[in-house]
Amino acid sequence: MADPLKAQPGADDEARIENLLVTGLDHYFAGEFEQAINLWTRVLFLDRNHDRARAYIDRARSAQAEQQRISEALVHEGLDAFDKGEVVRARALLSDALDQGASHDVALGVLGRIDRLDAGTRAASPVAPAARRRAPRTSPLAEANLRRGTIAMWWITAAAIVIVGAIAFVLVTPNGLADWFPAQATTGAPSALVTPPTPLPLPSPTEAYVTQARALFAGGKLRDALRALDRVPAGDALRPDADRLRADIQRELLAVAGAEASSASSTAAQGSPPR
Repeated sequence: MADPLKAQPGADDEARIENLLVTGLDHYFAGEFEQAINLWTRVLFLDRNHDRARAYIDRARSAQAEQQRISEALVHEGLDAFDKGEVVRARALLSDALDQGASHDVALGVLGRIDRLDAGTRAASPVAPAARRRAPRTSPLAEANLRRGTIAMWWITAAAIVIVGAIAFVLVTPNGLADWFPAQATTGAPSALVTPPTPLPLPSPTEAYVTQARALFAGGKLRDALRALDRVPAGDALRPDADRLRADIQRELLAVAGAEASSASSTAAQGSPPR
């Protein structure tokens, strides 16, 4: 009797497997490695000998381990910065560690201590007494003399500036005001009106996203192209073009991943000892 687990999947199972593989790739390239592993594990329930699903799971687990290592390093650097008194740097490092999926217990605990430390520093800042902020009062007579002296100095300075300007004007322009205000002709043809150029049409943000995605796809940057297409909102006029381009990119990703999985399988087959 044939083993039911080793039976070939039907047409419905093949469609489900393909859908699970593509959806898992979307989660993988979005950095959601756990969701991708769960979807690809469901593929193994349908076909436990599926080599591509196993290769995808191994790659996602490696990326997940690398992300965990980076987050732990960021937490360690943040704790060192906090111990050294570098509060701003410690806050930035711990926030990055949370984004990378670090443990919330350690990172949030240190961030809470930083917030309490900032609040205590603001509360303990000294407030200048009102007597120090108050300017010393002077007598009315002294204030009047000071005001008259300030006004007289201002008038003297203004008169000196006017005299110097007049002398410079006479020395620089011997013809007087004729050089500065020439007589304008009252007859003649009126000057032609200059029509401003018509502004060039600017592309919409959605067109820019789709164009950028096509350029990235042509340059082989498939992951960046998918990120650019994610910015196209649902219901936009260019969303069908974006979906078609996304399907082309995903087919290319599947082809690359399939080639890598086939290469890995052939290498493993060649390296296995003969029975």
